[in-house]
Amino acid sequence: MKLSVIGCGYLGAVHAASMAELGHDVVGIDVDERKVGALSQGTAPFHEPGFEELLERTLATGRLRFSTDFADAAGSSVHFVCVGTPQKRGEYAADMRYVQGAVESLLDILAPGDLVVGKSTVPVGTAGYLAELVEGKVPGALLAWNPEFLREGFAVQDTLHPDRLVYGLPAGADGATARALLDEVYATIVDRGTPKVESDYATAEMVKTAANSFLATKISFINAMAELCEATGADVKLLADAIGYDDRIGRKFLNAGLGFGGGCLPKDIRAFMARAGELGADQALTFLREVDNINMRRRIRMVELAREVCDGSLLGKRVAVLGAAFKPDSDDIRDSPALNVAAQLQLQGAVVRVTDPAAVENSRRQWPQLDYAETAEEAAQGADAVLVLTEWKQYRELDPVEFGKVVKQKRVLDGRNALDLDAWTAAGWTYRALGRRAG
Repeated sequence: MKLSVIGCGYLGAVHAASMAELGHDVVGIDVDERKVGALSQGTAPFHEPGFEELLERTLATGRLRFSTDFADAAGSSVHFVCVGTPQKRGEYAADMRYVQGAVESLLDILAPGDLVVGKSTVPVGTAGYLAELVEGKVPGALLAWNPEFLREGFAVQDTLHPDRLVYGLPAGADGATARALLDEVYATIVDRGTPKVESDYATAEMVKTAANSFLATKISFINAMAELCEATGADVKLLADAIGYDDRIGRKFLNAGLGFGGGCLPKDIRAFMARAGELGADQALTFLREVDNINMRRRIRMVELAREVCDGSLLGKRVAVLGAAFKPDSDDIRDSPALNVAAQLQLQGAVVRVTDPAAVENSRRQWPQLDYAETAEEAAQGADAVLVLTEWKQYRELDPVEFGKVVKQKRVLDGRNALDLDAWTAAGWTYRALGRRAG
């Protein structure tokens, strides 16, 4: 099939290359000339394991190309909308300008029988409005909603081997037409027996925000337990292990620590609350406000812990921050807890050096006031305290004995409960973590 992908950021670029991998003829459209140029040369504009290899491989087949000209999307039978929906400045609501603009630009090149497929995370009610826009301008063209469920660091795997497909379809015969087109796009995945959920627009729109809200709630729940563990002397890691054996609960997303960040969970739960308020159902999601509050408190508590281990004052203390990305295997620094903590430490007088395997350049552009190092050893040279704030494998596997030779004081704050407490304390380190006894 001939497909277009509108928006070639993280979601769109991965989706475009993945669809080409499945055998489709794909054009990716984006207004950013620099991004399009990089993608066309096989250079990934972001860090994502396996993506650059996929990009090079699919470009070489001739089935994938990128353009800044919307006219190049003409002739495609399915058009995926993969643009961002960031949080509005000064509000909780999602900024829908980019989705609106993408669909309006498509109207000029759509033909009867074409299918527009939304993948962006949007407030419930968006698809119905856009469907009227599409069908009103181009009779015979249809709209479906097919939310994405990508995890940064696993985006290629999650696109080519998803745990489910969700189709938000129009009613009646139009729904059958849209379903058939989506089944053709995803034929390899469907034939594999991947579970498929077919629904109305509103349900499909809510799936992504509901899923992210649940995950955020689970993270904030264990972080609330960490607060109680600090007050009682209990160990939150053992607590999580114990309750995680219950298969109704499960162990995933029960890792207490610095909390969540990135471009999805924080803005999605806020947009969900905002939309519920617009619909007069705000009381249904008031719990998400406390989920958000708990998450933000973790950052404050990490700064407090750093001050405690530095003898009550951060002024003039050298602090190494290991990690800048909001999660490992990514260079995404949007709403990064690690960088937020680093900036707060600096504001309180600490001499902070930040390092990250992939996100230093992004961090330097957005947070130029911080100092950066290329390696953990360089960042920790002469440090009074080391903070592990992103759980990269490189940091989890540090040798506490060798690493201890470069610091001034063997004091480590494990912001992700990722280190081996016994190994670090045996090597002479003072170990502190959120929700765990001091070691």
